[in-house]
Amino acid sequence: MTSAQLRAARAMLDWSQAELALRADLSVETIKRLENMPDTLAATRVSTLNAITIAFADAGVEFTNGDAPGVRLRKK
Repeated sequence: MTSAQLRAARAMLDWSQAELALRADLSVETIKRLENMPDTLAATRVSTLNAITIAFADAGVEFTNGDAPGVRLRKK
């Protein structure tokens, strides 16, 4: 996951930083810090990334990787 993917996923759902923090059981400051990181979030705790990934997955967001990282909404 990259900081750009994090911001894009949040925008796709029209979630505020506070909404994501609530759904992922993290602080708003953590979300802000991650969104301001220069690129990859690889140095971030696995538990933090898992919480964010699960919150987005529950809302229907998938992260795409490979040569063109991005986000998309799953079809329901």
